[in-house]
Amino acid sequence: MTFEHKSVLLQEVIENLKIKQNGIYVDGTLGGGGHSFYILEKLAGTGRLIGIDQDEAAIVAAGERLKGYGEQVTVVRSNYEQIGEILRDLGISGVDGILLDLGVSSYQLDTVGRGFTYREDAPLDMRMDQRQAVTAWNIVNEYSEPELYKIIRDYGEERFALNIAKRIVAYRGKQPIGTTGELTEIIKSAIPAKARATGGHPSKRTFQAIRIELNRELEVLENTIDKMIDCLNPGGRLCIITFHSLEDRIVKIKFHNNEKPCICPPEFPMCVCGKVPKGKNITRKPILPTEDEIEGNSRSKSAKLRVFERASI
Repeated sequence: MTFEHKSVLLQEVIENLKIKQNGIYVDGTLGGGGHSFYILEKLAGTGRLIGIDQDEAAIVAAGERLKGYGEQVTVVRSNYEQIGEILRDLGISGVDGILLDLGVSSYQLDTVGRGFTYREDAPLDMRMDQRQAVTAWNIVNEYSEPELYKIIRDYGEERFALNIAKRIVAYRGKQPIGTTGELTEIIKSAIPAKARATGGHPSKRTFQAIRIELNRELEVLENTIDKMIDCLNPGGRLCIITFHSLEDRIVKIKFHNNEKPCICPPEFPMCVCGKVPKGKNITRKPILPTEDEIEGNSRSKSAKLRVFERASI
């Protein structure tokens, strides 16, 4: 199967990056290179793109798609949380734009053996980076009931989290849970039939929770936004596309805190904390996909784009 991922909010991303022909840009979630290809189209011969992804299949696919741009493209297999180290190693002191598209790719979802989907029976894997030793199997079979309950409740926002955690622990007391199909049946048994009839697939929230925990998705995002803003040149922009409320909340708060970092009590007549704004939040409300885009790509439905601009000197 070829690595496919329709580039969500493509025009909106290209417009909001404010691409300069001689600029340096980072695609921190390279995927199949969709967004990167269109960024490169806007660059002249002196412009440069750094693509980062931890998925080997993405690295191969993007390398093939972007090979026509030669040395203008540098592809690095890593996690975007290493952006500071990656740019230092490349001798780059600042960049003009950074993009994160936090969606799981169509390739990852549709490649059954990767274990991301609850619609097919496959080994419990869900690793974004297959060099990683721990898989979804370890979480499902080794986490305690309270730990399972917490991640399913917090990362899945699943109201039947406690019952699901109890059923998982009871089942694995007899035998390990080896596949996505087994896990799906356990989840179904933990959710009342009336609740299963509405709100989409009953496994959706629990699978999301396990994937987020395994790949440290929220932790990495929260720990890296400030670093990414620091990597921007004056006037540079950070564009982040999220796909669920947990990610969007982190981005919204981080952007706000970088625009208004003062921690002085409101009754103080002037700021004494010394915290200086790093820039401005361009998107008071997130940019959403058009009806036409949603019709053409149903996976774009929950996408939200937020943009931050580094202060000019």
